[in-house]
Amino acid sequence: MDKRKTLIIAAGGTGGHMFPAQALAEEMLTAGWNVRLSTDPRGAQYTAGFPEAVEIEVVSSASFSRGGLLAKLMVPFSVLKGIAGATWRMLRSRPDAVAGFGGYPAIPAMAAAWITRRPRMIHEQNGVLGRVNRLFARRVNVVACGIWPTELPKGVEGIFTGNPVRKSVLARENAQYIEPGDYPMSLLVIGGSQGARILSEVVPGAIALLPGEILQHLRVSHQAREEDLADVEAQYAAAGISAEVRTFFDDVPARLAEAQMVISRAGASSVADISAIGRPAIFIPLKIATGDHQTANARGLVEAGAAEMIQEIDLTALGLARKIHAILTDGPLATRMAIAAKAYGKPEATQTLGLLVEDLAERGHS
Repeated sequence: MDKRKTLIIAAGGTGGHMFPAQALAEEMLTAGWNVRLSTDPRGAQYTAGFPEAVEIEVVSSASFSRGGLLAKLMVPFSVLKGIAGATWRMLRSRPDAVAGFGGYPAIPAMAAAWITRRPRMIHEQNGVLGRVNRLFARRVNVVACGIWPTELPKGVEGIFTGNPVRKSVLARENAQYIEPGDYPMSLLVIGGSQGARILSEVVPGAIALLPGEILQHLRVSHQAREEDLADVEAQYAAAGISAEVRTFFDDVPARLAEAQMVISRAGASSVADISAIGRPAIFIPLKIATGDHQTANARGLVEAGAAEMIQEIDLTALGLARKIHAILTDGPLATRMAIAAKAYGKPEATQTLGLLVEDLAERGHS
């Protein structure tokens, strides 16, 4: 009989939820736990990087933010079906702990943990609680926070752990930063599925405004949505810029390690990865992010002198070009920003969160 402890991780929807969930899964497997991931079909698309030892449970879930009227009307029934199934499985398996990372796919497992009184916690990656984590903040035993301070409901206390980063990121945390100069330079452009469009519309034009002495040395890696790929590639080609454009980079840690600077949305995982490796960045927070949480995510790095921030309403090709130029033409400034980013990072966050899970299981909350 397998006497190892079992952790259920509930997450899904986007890489912003799934990447820190993957980091915790890696940590708990190393600690000798069984790990199961509870997600929905959309979240399952992000599981390729999870260790093979993680058991994937695909549950019934849905979001009010997608689909037509009929789909929205069916959401409560889909969620209830998911909760019923998760509760039945949890009554049978009695996991030692349940950890939720947000996203609608986390609802069934987190609701089941509350119903069955299993030890449970949530981790909020952003500086403002997401809808699902806000729903469960008063119904869990521990609220862990990736950004500090995090806005929490009155009476709810949080524990600052930082945002866990994957082993593939930690493997690059000691990669030396090479300041920009008159030799090959790399610029990485990354944005989540929701936020990639405006980057595709503005960033290529901004880079094209840089002087030739920079462009001749510059290599760009740009993440774009499928429907924008051809247009983005054409913009770079027309400007004679060496660029690799993809919908998804599965080697972001390696590209971060090689980059002289990064242009990115301010999703919590992106901020954590950039600071763990330590690279100068220009953040463009997603305007429609709940509670403007991406601005909160980036604020700490900006105040630390590690990054610049441009709000969407202020984003222009010329303004962005000026900020890129300022960093790529000032090696000492870029190096100071890289050092400040590294100092801001919390590479121990994954281990800290793992210890919280161990303590949660040991105390056996109800």
